[in-house]
Amino acid sequence: MIGKVYLVGAGPGDPELLTLKAVRALEQADVVLYDSLVDERVLVHASWNARRVLVGKRGGCKSPPQDFIERLMIQEALAGRTVVRLKGGDPYVFGRGGEERRHLLAQGIEVEVIPGITAGLAAPARAGIPVTDRDCSRGVALVTGHAAEGTPEPDWTALARSGLTLVIYMGVARCANICEALMRGGLSQATSAAIVQSAWQDGERMHATTLRRLPADVARLGFGSPSILVIGEVARYAQIPGRKVAVACAPAAGTTTASF
Repeated sequence: MIGKVYLVGAGPGDPELLTLKAVRALEQADVVLYDSLVDERVLVHASWNARRVLVGKRGGCKSPPQDFIERLMIQEALAGRTVVRLKGGDPYVFGRGGEERRHLLAQGIEVEVIPGITAGLAAPARAGIPVTDRDCSRGVALVTGHAAEGTPEPDWTALARSGLTLVIYMGVARCANICEALMRGGLSQATSAAIVQSAWQDGERMHATTLRRLPADVARLGFGSPSILVIGEVARYAQIPGRKVAVACAPAAGTTTASF
């Protein structure tokens, strides 16, 4: 009998943000394949005799190849085992859950996806930033700052003109390039911005600034991965220790092109 695979989102780090449905999947698992960004306290919900396998997947670090992880899931499921593929955040938000599901289905393996709270929503919330706001943000765009090799970058000019809050994953290494591209695209250099590192985890840090100053501040303060960049007037609401919180969004900054 062929086993089943659960693609499970573990959320942003805090074990208390794990969903009840994720807990039930872990309780059933024979094998748990978990990423580096998953807080190991989450694994307490797995059965005592479940096999736990760390499969890496942390940005900027050496990790098991994706095809190895997929082959391992297929192997275990075809052997009749229940497999939980445990991912930080949400499997379908920059988590490669879609391609894993396709490969499993192609082998005739049943797959169930259990969503988790993605860092792009959890990190701004931790800093007191609403990603949408009736007064100054009609929507939000979740974007990666690290495109796969051979794929085009996001259209930063279109995003600069969209009026949306920009939440950027994996953007620290290319922060200067991203900010410059947004300003060239028409986003004011005075646009509010923030960075949140390791949200909901030990060692979390956050900082609020402006689009123009963001790259220098990130470098000066030593922010690194995993971090989320938030760009848009809602970042004015960031609740950073020692910083007065804005009571209302500033008027629209306009779309005048700015440069360093």
